Amino acid sequence: MTVPESTYRVQLRPEFSFSDAAGIAGYLRDLGIGALYASPVLDAAPGSTHGYDVVDPTRARPALGGESARHELSALLKELGLGLVVDIVPNHMSVEVPKVNRWWWDVLAHGRESEFASSFDVDWGRGPILLPVLGEDGAVAELTVEGDELVYYDHRFPIAPGTEGGTPQEVHERQHYRLIGWRRGNAELTYRRFFDITNLAAVRVEDPAVFAATHGEVLRWVADGDVTGLRVDHPDGLADPGGYFRRLRENAPGAWIVAEKILHPGEPLPQSWAVDGTTGYDALREIAGVFVDLAAEPDFTALATELGVKTGYHRVEAEARRLVTDHILVAEVRRIAALLPHVDPETARQAVAETMVAFPVYRSYLPEGGAHWGVAIDGARRARPDLAEALTVLDAFVRAAPESELATRIQQTSGMVVAKGTEDTTFYRYTRFAALNEVGGNPDRFGLGVEEFHRLAAEREAGYPASMTTLTTHDTKRSEDTRARMAVLAEVPGEFADAVRRWTARRGIDEPSLNLLAWQTLVAAWPIEPARLRDYLDKAAKEGKLRTSWTSHDEAFEADVAAWPEDVLGDAGLAAEVEAFAARITGPGYVNSLGQKLVQLTAPGVPDVYQGTELWDFSLVDPDNRRPVDYAVRREILARVADGELPEIDASGAAKLLVVHKALRLRREHPALFRGYRPLRAEGAAAEHVLAYTRSPDLAVAVTRLPVGLEAGGGWRGTVLPLPAGVWTDVLTGHDTTGDVATLFERYPVALLVRGDA
Repeated sequence: MTVPESTYRVQLRPEFSFSDAAGIAGYLRDLGIGALYASPVLDAAPGSTHGYDVVDPTRARPALGGESARHELSALLKELGLGLVVDIVPNHMSVEVPKVNRWWWDVLAHGRESEFASSFDVDWGRGPILLPVLGEDGAVAELTVEGDELVYYDHRFPIAPGTEGGTPQEVHERQHYRLIGWRRGNAELTYRRFFDITNLAAVRVEDPAVFAATHGEVLRWVADGDVTGLRVDHPDGLADPGGYFRRLRENAPGAWIVAEKILHPGEPLPQSWAVDGTTGYDALREIAGVFVDLAAEPDFTALATELGVKTGYHRVEAEARRLVTDHILVAEVRRIAALLPHVDPETARQAVAETMVAFPVYRSYLPEGGAHWGVAIDGARRARPDLAEALTVLDAFVRAAPESELATRIQQTSGMVVAKGTEDTTFYRYTRFAALNEVGGNPDRFGLGVEEFHRLAAEREAGYPASMTTLTTHDTKRSEDTRARMAVLAEVPGEFADAVRRWTARRGIDEPSLNLLAWQTLVAAWPIEPARLRDYLDKAAKEGKLRTSWTSHDEAFEADVAAWPEDVLGDAGLAAEVEAFAARITGPGYVNSLGQKLVQLTAPGVPDVYQGTELWDFSLVDPDNRRPVDYAVRREILARVADGELPEIDASGAAKLLVVHKALRLRREHPALFRGYRPLRAEGAAAEHVLAYTRSPDLAVAVTRLPVGLEAGGGWRGTVLPLPAGVWTDVLTGHDTTGDVATLFERYPVALLVRGDA
């Protein structure tokens, strides 16, 4: 197996194709990257900007250049000595445009007799497939027939052979599907979907034939040596993740395989999974957390309470998850409840819902990880003692038959409830300190201590040294640099609280959680165009589902939120205050950014650099983080850095590119230096402001943390880093150094040290 020394994630889309990726391959090699890491490359829905809506798993996406361009990219990467990691989507396929998904089209045309009927997770026992595409049920009157297709405006559906004739409505009644009002989808859907997205139908990859059909092309690329690694999207949605990964490993024995698995603190990766690790959200939580001042928690709790933002995290989370079980994933919960014997349907539904609300992790993998299932059942009993009898039946049934359909579906669905309820709802409601509200994060834990960081890093080196680590992905709520600057707020909680009080009194948003989130976002992403901030706040408001949502709009409130960025930036006095505050935290934010980046690039695991983040990147949640990247600027800065320039820490971001380049080149050219992990503890008055460790006897890393407090305390004041004996050279500057921290960080607030001529 070839484990890359690092990866560089690119978001492929029609505007950035296989050929465009080939165009930056040389730059990535020069930067120091080990493998190009691409978003899904199989054929996707028309116009898709992300590729997760696959419509044909048997061919490379034509909109990216198709098979010939894919092959040319692979050949070039091989020539340059770079690997290729591709993102695969085993859980679902897009059915938004039925005609472009020939499998789904055939299922709609032939029903259970279709050769692809077993490919999708359809509840065939409930009659025709329900397709929630109409404006309302009565819109069936607007259907027309064109040839052998049933048409509803831009939507087209097949007419089964032999069912022609009569009115369009009569033809409709003869089909293997029924078109219904879109609002009925959450409650009455007859096929499993991806989260709450009815346009993504779940695929039954637990069936070996379906696995072979959906993975055959990608596995051919692996066998040919074109693809060296696989990133597996959303394994928690699969019926049997452990079995899936065993089959994948058997068919791709030489591939590096990482799973997009969200681990809660203390939760181990399931031992039965034949993977090399996760996609790095656990590492993100740890690395970002160690740059947060834990002492600020009471101040932010007080500010949030004063402003009317709820601060009881677990209560907010339970309310959000219950919203998901009772209003969004109703069809899924009812389907599970119908499988519970000897309990009336409504009681069964409530018991299933409460169990998923109480899950301490995303899902269990019974019989493995039974303790998590037990915690969920116990939590449901405490929340709803009136359901004790039904919960006892549920618990007994699932434990006795962990391979049953009921046990399988409740585990599949719990991950959906947690993801939608926590990441996509709670994180937009519980806005006490948004730097912690990240995928894989736990906002109720205010940062991470240095010793805990060391313990977790050592565990990763011992258990999953080839696990991916990340700071920014296409799914993160904010980019690494936005988060790093936001972390500075924990060092100036009083100043920030005073500012937010003044600003809210002048131009506050009339919803407390969104208001607090908006001010944190504004200073962390400053300067930001009004349109970008408007789009972000619109999404945040709808995800929070407090005053408005994607499906139930409060148009007046949405208009007020849309006007807020222009109102704030158009208020000269207020804008000047915000700008001054942002300037106050920008420098310390740069220190945090450089520190967390060097840690991510050098700590245990395989570091991923998300597209463009080798320079400062103050992006927000998608689609903001998928904006085009200016590689001409990056090439020019890399050329200067490679030529020996030591750039200033300024708005250009060149200093960050220097850190990325030097660390990646060292890692790629001297991998033996990056084996092992031992804490290295500074000594002296400012020791708490140093995070340091060795990866081998000849490699040490040191970074600055909590820079505002460091300056306020009078600087380093004789603090030393007890380096092992020998001559140590900082790879970033080329200068020899000693253990005197003030000297060590004289040029940059981070250091990458190599001993002797190692």
